Amino acid sequence: MTRRTIFYRFCKSLLLLNNTFLDARTSLATVHATSIHANAPSPNVVLFSKLFFKIMVWLSFNTVDFGPNRMDGDEGCSYGSTNGLDSSPHKPSQSQSPSCNAVDLGDMSFMMVDYIKDAMKAMDMMRNHHMLTDVVLEVGAELFHAHRLVLAAASPYFKAMFTGGLRECDMNRVQLQGVSATVMARLIHFMYTGRIRVTENTVCQLLPAATMFQITNVIQACCDFLARQLDPSNAIGIATFAEQHGCTELCRKANQYIERHFIQICHEEEFLQLNCVQLITLIKKDELNVQAEEEVYKAVIKWVRYDEDNRHVKMEHIISAVRCQFLTPKFLNDQMTNCDVLRKTPACREYLARIFKDLTLHKKLAVKERTPNTPRIIYVAGGYFRHSLNVLEGYNVDDKTWHTLDNLTVPRSGLGGAFLKGSFYAVGGRNNTQGNSSDSDWVDKYNPAKDQWRPCSPMSVARNRVGVAVMDDLLYAVGGSEGNKYHNSVEFYDPELDQWTNVKPMHTQRLAVGVAVVSRLLYAIGGFDGTNRLSTVECYHPENNEWTMVNSMHTQRSGAGVAGINHYIYVIGGYDGKRQLNSVERYDTERNTWEFMSSMKVARSALSVTVLDCRIYAMGGYDGQNFLSTVEVYNPMLNTWEDGEPLSSGRSGHASAVCYQNPNCQLPAKECLIKDRVLP
Repeated sequence: MTRRTIFYRFCKSLLLLNNTFLDARTSLATVHATSIHANAPSPNVVLFSKLFFKIMVWLSFNTVDFGPNRMDGDEGCSYGSTNGLDSSPHKPSQSQSPSCNAVDLGDMSFMMVDYIKDAMKAMDMMRNHHMLTDVVLEVGAELFHAHRLVLAAASPYFKAMFTGGLRECDMNRVQLQGVSATVMARLIHFMYTGRIRVTENTVCQLLPAATMFQITNVIQACCDFLARQLDPSNAIGIATFAEQHGCTELCRKANQYIERHFIQICHEEEFLQLNCVQLITLIKKDELNVQAEEEVYKAVIKWVRYDEDNRHVKMEHIISAVRCQFLTPKFLNDQMTNCDVLRKTPACREYLARIFKDLTLHKKLAVKERTPNTPRIIYVAGGYFRHSLNVLEGYNVDDKTWHTLDNLTVPRSGLGGAFLKGSFYAVGGRNNTQGNSSDSDWVDKYNPAKDQWRPCSPMSVARNRVGVAVMDDLLYAVGGSEGNKYHNSVEFYDPELDQWTNVKPMHTQRLAVGVAVVSRLLYAIGGFDGTNRLSTVECYHPENNEWTMVNSMHTQRSGAGVAGINHYIYVIGGYDGKRQLNSVERYDTERNTWEFMSSMKVARSALSVTVLDCRIYAMGGYDGQNFLSTVEVYNPMLNTWEDGEPLSSGRSGHASAVCYQNPNCQLPAKECLIKDRVLP
């Protein structure tokens, strides 16, 4: 008798056995219920259970493949079936006759697609009718009949209970503590069906129970549910809940949400209910997404005032976690004068007074700026390519892609740009389009959240190829030109007042000047005075409203890119009156000395630069013949340049800035020359 004949006869017998089992299940259920009541299983039930188990084991090892020397996973051609059966007839071996083209039906592999699903459905039905169940779980006043095998397969907790030699191994009735009957019913339903319903009312009970029984799929379902529910009002609670139950990924997501939405969260009750240690841990994070350190300081004051009698004594420990070195002297002075919380804590006032003194003496900062846990975007606005451009693009540094954003209200080249308190400012420039050539005093503010521009108060004068930088939460506009008039004037913009204020002018008129801020000192570097390209450098002291001359660069240049990192200022490229430059100079603000660094690969003027992750991005510009789209990235630690992701198109005279931080750098005014003609 062949293996195929044996197999077919066996299948027929199994079908008959199955029909007999279905006809008899009512009587078996009655017998089984009686045996459970008597706390002793029926011999018939035990006999059938053993027979059923042996059949299932035999099937699992033999119905997949009856061919000799074949193992699970062997390849063969496959075909589908409408009854949920996948079969794979084995290909004839090379030793077979070449004339035999038919598939050998005596050697086939079968994959029952719905087998597990149907088997579990049958077992769940048997559980509901107390058929072949061999254990009763007692949860409070509720009894749950179940199969040990299913419980052990779904839960390491039950596997250890029933196979680890514990006393429960021999018990037909097991009492469970630490879980409610409602939750236990849901978990048992999941073990048999793979389905679980999670709601706001049940997740706080379901997750601890799933953790106790080590049912990883339910734990993951609860974590996914809570991650979708994250909100400023509950993020802190979810993070704490996740940490308590060892849900590391949910805890990470919740903490990331807290970091990104700190401004909203600090107004919620959960924030005000934090203890002192939790508050300090939170505000110490580098990744807090705040537009200015002032927001962290105000959040701390709000937390103290929530329970001032008990919390003001802890203020001295908390205030040191705030990066007060990034508060402005004006803000610090106001707080020391008017804050009622500080009046109760003299030690805090003394601490802030020391910081105030260090800031006004322009000492090097001992702490680093925050790096918010948000997408890192470099914004590039305007520029010149045959005419002034109105484009605004954002470069996602993490996925290296460019995105087109809301256009400038008016095409502009030679503009300056910077980020201040979460908004990108486009300052001055020239609209050089067909039939129009006018220098601009316009200032527009871009909101990244809304992808929208809105106008601000204009400057006191039009400024083309203007230098722009941020200092003390104020936006400075330096030099530039209006027609044939070259400016040495300087003014700053206060976003709180929407107002411009003039300060003392520079010693020299400077068009296409580069500017940078280091240790609360504003540096104006190089430029064009109407006759010569300049190598001179001036430094502005805001306390006494004075400009002083410092050591000059080695090379005269205008239209250079300028960026500050730590106590250094980097001056990149530019135009010396004869040719575009690829050279780089670095100024040490502490030693008042200049030195050459590694040159760029391509000479360029009218480029824009910005700093991200302590690297300088030099973008676009003009090389004397072409408008460039190339980007080079400088690593100060290695003193090397490498190629970056290019701009979407060539341009010069554009502005750029990084959205999430105020990186102590400015995006300089731009200039390019073609055949001795100055282009905007």
